[in-house]
Amino acid sequence: MPHTRISSTLLAALLAAGSAAASAATVGAPAPNMERQQAQINKILAEISPKRIEGYVAKLVGFGTRHTMSETESDTRGIGAARRWIKAELERCGAGTPLQVAFDSHIAPVSARISRPTEIVNVVATLPGTQQASKDRLYVTSGHYDSRVTDVMNHTADAPGANDDASGTAAVMELACVMSKYKFDATIVFMAVAAEEQGLLGARHWAEQARKNNLNVAGMYTNDIIGSSRADNGKVDNKQVRLFSQSIPATKEMSEAVRQLVATGGDSDSLSRQLARHTKEQGERYVKDFKVSVIHRADRYLRGGDHMPFLEQGYAALRFTEPAEDFAHQHQDLRTENGKVYGDLAEFNDYDYIAKVTRVNAASLASLALAPAAPQGVKLRTDKLTNDSTLVWAANAEPDLAGYRIVWRETTAANWQGAKWVGNVVEATVELSKDNVFFGVQAVDKDGNVSVATYPLPQR
Repeated sequence: MPHTRISSTLLAALLAAGSAAASAATVGAPAPNMERQQAQINKILAEISPKRIEGYVAKLVGFGTRHTMSETESDTRGIGAARRWIKAELERCGAGTPLQVAFDSHIAPVSARISRPTEIVNVVATLPGTQQASKDRLYVTSGHYDSRVTDVMNHTADAPGANDDASGTAAVMELACVMSKYKFDATIVFMAVAAEEQGLLGARHWAEQARKNNLNVAGMYTNDIIGSSRADNGKVDNKQVRLFSQSIPATKEMSEAVRQLVATGGDSDSLSRQLARHTKEQGERYVKDFKVSVIHRADRYLRGGDHMPFLEQGYAALRFTEPAEDFAHQHQDLRTENGKVYGDLAEFNDYDYIAKVTRVNAASLASLALAPAAPQGVKLRTDKLTNDSTLVWAANAEPDLAGYRIVWRETTAANWQGAKWVGNVVEATVELSKDNVFFGVQAVDKDGNVSVATYPLPQR
């Protein structure tokens, strides 16, 4: 089996110089340029329009309320009118492209937040992948289009939901409309989901069906409350977005894979953490002067969102949210008290900021859907004691695969610090102790598109 050995002197230099210098050093065949920006991704980002996003939000707010149990027969008010408009708009902007738009519905029974059996309808737009080896690999991005006021059961009062979550829904619609004009190896799914406020019901139904049908959801984002750059204390921060990322799942019983992750100290190398590292790298590469702040929690403290049903099904899933929420403009009855306006109104949104978060989504989704799949069967050999580290993995199937690179970081570091191109091999030995660093293996195509890293489990 072919393998590559890297000298300890080179490894020390790579750790000191960082990943950019590491990628430049090659072994064997020259590495593709993994640092350059892809022209297609830059074109997509340039087309994302704050003005169009603002128009989507205004239309959604104009339905009065989008409460899950609100009016469904009217063409101008309630959740029924909202979902029909979302579907029609996606069909309109996706005309002449491969974008496939459909309703995904089920009946929710009576529960703590559902007073009568209610149809829950997601609007799902699918952009099929064009590469045979990759088209069954899915990346999902979502926003929830339902809204609420203070009483979660009040389905008649005006609930504009401009930030929570017309902002995320508008971002997803803009992504679908822009990205549908381009081709990707893997499939991208854009979803406006319902009943988030009633218990994540729309997202849970889709995630459960995905697992039941063995869909390969390689990554999922939810965009929820991405509308405002102004905190409740008046401070404006339009230079970053929070990205919430789970480590290991909080389950009563650990799977064997999770058990080995914990046993090797890799609790910050879960599927979601690997996706978060990739998202931060690509988002910050393409959206200049904008930070993707990875938060090492599944969500805000003891709170949740539509990515959580995907986590429950074992998928990598993350949440985008603005830097600091203003709770006077979230889940509030519309009113003015002592001169202070309460309510989730469109006037409190920052549409340039929403566009930046949308561009981070676009850069991340596009880079993932253009890149090869993350390597499978990655193992770290432990059959003998040595200060070298040997990694092995299964070969990828993509016809445009160029090869692989090994990445590493110190055990106290959040992000990859070193990287080494090893070529189109399925085994590589590096003179770096597995005791002192965490490793990952990435697949790279001939255009320099890089997959999410895969953490190696021990091979005894």
